[in-house]
Amino acid sequence: MLIKITRAVRYLGQSMRLMVGVPEYSTYVAHMKTTHPDQPVMSYREFFRERQEARYGGNGKVTRCC
Repeated sequence: MLIKITRAVRYLGQSMRLMVGVPEYSTYVAHMKTTHPDQPVMSYREFFRERQEARYGGNGKVTRCC
């Protein structure tokens, strides 16, 4: 029972982060290690910045109305 609750809370947290545009860094690291082992893995700071720029546009500008 406790395992099911823990799993549900984890999925809820992940869903909320994805709703606001912050993907899981640990998922990214696991993907890079299994799919692209020859490429370097970004640090959390680099990953976060890259995801923000991908979502909102580069140079800190918001290129949409809302």
